This record gives sequence, structure tokens and C-alpha cells, in this order.
Amino acid sequence: MSQGTSRGMQAIDRAALDVQTGGDAELAREVLDLFAGQCRSILPRLADAAAAPERRADLAHTLKGSAAGVGAERVRALADAAEARLRADDGPVPLDDLAAAVAAALAEIGTAQP
Repeated sequence: MSQGTSRGMQAIDRAALDVQTGGDAELAREVLDLFAGQCRSILPRLADAAAAPERRADLAHTLKGSAAGVGAERVRALADAAEARLRADDGPVPLDDLAAAVAAALAEIGTAQP
């Protein structure tokens, strides 16, 4: 699967997205737009260290599921790791890699053709 890294890989696995949307380009655009909105809403709240760890874990879980639905594997994996760490209440959760993966996915979504 694609992981959207600085090595030139895609942030969104188009084949996985096609499976989720049945190859419907309009539906894919709608799903990508919803995912982008969730990223913009969730990431700042996830980064709020003052919020309860359980609430932040729930946000990471939501982001993980959304990412899986559009084929954003790197976002999914990093959100999964953040969720696990938050549920374990295992100290500060570094989110720089997750934020970078989200930024890559958003950039790719912004340039995607319907």
C-alpha cells in the first residue's frame, strides 16, 4: 500500500479508494472532501494536550477509520499508534509525523482530479 512519504509515494492509495467507492469518481471526490474536513477538525483537537487522553484516543480512532476508508495508510497507521499510546496513558504523544502525513494527504486531495 502507498504510504505518502517524502520518498515520493502517494498519500492516498487510489486503488483502495476505488474499492471503497466502487470506482465512482463523484463518490470518491465526496469521500475525499469529507476526509479532508475531518482531518482539519480532528488534528487540532488531537494535539490539545490539555484534553483528556480518552477523548484524544477517541479522536485518533475516528481519524484512523476515516483514513482507512480513503486509503490513507500512513495516516491510518500513525493515528492507530497515537490511539494506542493515548489509551495506555503512556506519556506525551508525538504527533509531528501524523501531522505531516495528514498534510501530505490534504495536499494530494487538493490537487486530485474528480
